[in-house]
Amino acid sequence: MTASAPRKKLIEVSIPLEAINAASAREKSIRHGHPSTLHLWWARRPLAACRAVLFSQLVDDPSSWPERFPTEEAQDIERRRLHRVIERMVPWEASNNEEILNDARWEIARSVAWGLGEEPPAKGDGKAILAYLQAKAPPVYDPFSGGGSIPLEAQRLGLRAHGSDINPVAVLIGKALVEIAPKFAGRPPVNPKARKELERGRWNGKGAHGLADDVRYYGQWMRDEAQRRIGHLYPNAVRPDGSEVSVNAWLWARTVRSPDPAAKGAMVPLVSSFMLSTKANSKSWVEVVLDESAPDGWRFEVKSGEMSGAEEERAKLGTKTGRGEFGCILSGSALNDDYIRMQTAAGNGSWRPMAIVAEASKGKQYLPIESAPVPKVSSDLLSFTPDQLMFSGALGFRLQAYGVRTWGEFFRERQIASLTTFAGLIEEAQNLVRSDASQMGEDADDYARSVAAFLICALGRSVDYWTINTMWEPGGEFIIHTFSEMTIPIVWDSAEGNPFALGGGGWNKTCLDWVVRVIDALPLNVAQGAIRNLRAQDIDPPSNVVFSSDPPYFDNIGYADLSDAFYVWERKPLSAVFPELSRRLATPKDDELVATSARHGGPKPARDFFLEGMTTVFERMHRSTSTDPISIYYSYKEKGQVGQGSGWESFLEAIVVPGWQIDASWPLKTERPTRNRSIGKAALASSIVLVCRKRPSDAPIVTRAEFIRALKREMPGAIDAIRKAGVGPVDVQQCIIGPGMGVFSRYAKVLEDDDGGMSVKTALTIINRVWGEIDQELDTAFDAETQVALAWYAAYGFDARASGELITLANAKNISADALFDSEVFENLRGKTALTPREKLPKNWTPMKDRTLTIWECVQHTARVLNAEDGGAEAAAQLVAEMGPAGDQARKLAYRLFAIATHKGWSQEELTYNQLAQEWAHLEDAGTRVASSTTKPAQAAFDL
Repeated sequence: MTASAPRKKLIEVSIPLEAINAASAREKSIRHGHPSTLHLWWARRPLAACRAVLFSQLVDDPSSWPERFPTEEAQDIERRRLHRVIERMVPWEASNNEEILNDARWEIARSVAWGLGEEPPAKGDGKAILAYLQAKAPPVYDPFSGGGSIPLEAQRLGLRAHGSDINPVAVLIGKALVEIAPKFAGRPPVNPKARKELERGRWNGKGAHGLADDVRYYGQWMRDEAQRRIGHLYPNAVRPDGSEVSVNAWLWARTVRSPDPAAKGAMVPLVSSFMLSTKANSKSWVEVVLDESAPDGWRFEVKSGEMSGAEEERAKLGTKTGRGEFGCILSGSALNDDYIRMQTAAGNGSWRPMAIVAEASKGKQYLPIESAPVPKVSSDLLSFTPDQLMFSGALGFRLQAYGVRTWGEFFRERQIASLTTFAGLIEEAQNLVRSDASQMGEDADDYARSVAAFLICALGRSVDYWTINTMWEPGGEFIIHTFSEMTIPIVWDSAEGNPFALGGGGWNKTCLDWVVRVIDALPLNVAQGAIRNLRAQDIDPPSNVVFSSDPPYFDNIGYADLSDAFYVWERKPLSAVFPELSRRLATPKDDELVATSARHGGPKPARDFFLEGMTTVFERMHRSTSTDPISIYYSYKEKGQVGQGSGWESFLEAIVVPGWQIDASWPLKTERPTRNRSIGKAALASSIVLVCRKRPSDAPIVTRAEFIRALKREMPGAIDAIRKAGVGPVDVQQCIIGPGMGVFSRYAKVLEDDDGGMSVKTALTIINRVWGEIDQELDTAFDAETQVALAWYAAYGFDARASGELITLANAKNISADALFDSEVFENLRGKTALTPREKLPKNWTPMKDRTLTIWECVQHTARVLNAEDGGAEAAAQLVAEMGPAGDQARKLAYRLFAIATHKGWSQEELTYNQLAQEWAHLEDAGTRVASSTTKPAQAAFDL
């Protein structure tokens, strides 16, 4: 291969997907020091995935160098070696391991050097490798840099990192992570306390530790000064014995006017749960006591101690009677959602303090609101109240319908006073830093702005914890932050944290400490990076850059509308740090590439806006890169089949039209199954990484029939690989897009019968149809009992029907109804029949002892055991181990059952099969370990 010829990259051939997925999923549980905890941003990609993708995108596949790796065996050996480099590199613990990172950097340098006809620097010379990469390796550019994960990981790998984003909040985060920390690496702190340590020769920090020390010191100064100014707004609570205790949070309940005329206009509470603590042996809750002497004829009373199961269940319901519906505590009248909206929109809604959470020697103590009444906030402390309107059609917003129309109304008066005070103190702290830095001979202005930038990030964390939408979690006894989801829903009962509390919700522990930990953990020995405030449509990067990006997901997330919650407070201190980011009163929205129907005049204009803008971005990428592939992360769950909506269709059209060919696609499992959005529903857990190259100018033109033949030839293997990678059924639909569109995009044109070119929408429809045909063909490989059960399930689920219907289905599969009863797949209900419910299946069943083993039983028993209190993953793994080769068909059946349940709208069944299929690969691995040496896999009565 000549040096100038396009070289295949590792990411186009093979990557250690399982190791990357495991590190990505685990990373979501890493909190302290993780860059994602610097400042909230939505749908960040895990650092492990970004690092692995960038590495694989820049390192040549061994097949690119046949003169160095002349045989397939030699190439496979080299690929496995590169996989081991990635496997060592992706865990969080390797993030700042210079030995591991230098090995990875050297591999990139080697590919760059070979491409230039040179030899790379010596493998152990870290400084030389970094210098070579910064001089010779292509820079990385992310035009949708968001929370900064991709530029940060490019920088960690020793590459020049560039990013841009239209949103000033995102740019602040990116600049803090990528620009500031490397600039001041190795410099000592400037604060007076640290100077004394320096004089004694005791400071031995490295990396950005000096910067972290200063952020901690001046952030603490802000906290102390704020307490002096507004500490009276957060009084201690007085215990029954007269002693005082610090308050962690005040708990509030929404109230609305009772609809019953007999209540005489009294306000009544809307509470989703009265539980304060559900911990064993320390339960606490609130009760409503009717009291004619109390305002509106009722009051809250805090209780602690023993409670029966029935009492706890009632307390957990609060005053709710259904979704968005409550009962009036005075009359029992129904308060439905329409009534609540009407009342709150008319100003007939308010908040009532419900209880106090105080610090205790062990855990928390719950006190009545009278122990620390909420003080009135004086008008001088409310001099700044954000009056920017919430956009009425913002994606995922529900508050406007309940009377919350401005950002000022999203915060309580005390929270406004606190945020105003802390925001103002940042500029004062910046002046202190400037003064102290000038005494140390530093670049005082630049350093003061840098410290202030991180203090603004701490302010952003405080915004996330100081709104009317923070809630109390009675199980863990902590405050749930505002943006635990990518929406702003209606919240009925709320927790107002104390900024000066020692625990969660306070400035020190929840805001400042987290920011300092991130600075301490930022990468060392990296090149300078740059993040710009720029529309993605306007990017004009230098030639031959490597693109990697995570664009907006059509209409899934309204980044700009959500980030206004932060920007309205960060804007003022930003004016003294990055003036260019504070020019607007709110974040820019009209040019943001998100398909918000209400903003663009309807679904079609919104789709056209997204398509036009995204196409422009990919056209600019096409002009700026030469031969290297680009990588694009995408994750979008269509409401129907992929291709029947606009999200994937528009995105893929924007890629294909400018001349990109999808060369590879990888499903990255980036989410923990326990995240808030996935509880109680089958939410997407994977992102798709599309690897694209410029389509050759001599790409062939084919007919529709040839396209379909190519799909049928290539997709079965791709589908099987996706499922074996452990991708859950809820993600399979979007994962299959990659290989299907890979076939479509390799052609210059796919001709329809009228000689016109096939559209992306039509291609997606055909891909879905071929996928369905492949799955239906798989059905015929199942045993007869399973085929009958599958047909019955698709028609009736687990419902009972007349026995004659089973006989008809059984005859079609040449099996008797008695055989179906004997196999325990169906139960005989004397004139009626039904599939045997999982809860009625025999508890001691094993594949080895079943003489009429069916794939249906394998799936149902594994699902039963996996979720049973006396079973779990280990017991399920044992069953899978005993299935032997039947296990592969059982996994395929789980995917088919998920598809049926989704189509039927059976949410609980959908969850069951999604979990089962997603866990199957892990169960196989665990089964290999737990199976005894005497375990012999079951041999079914059918040929596998």
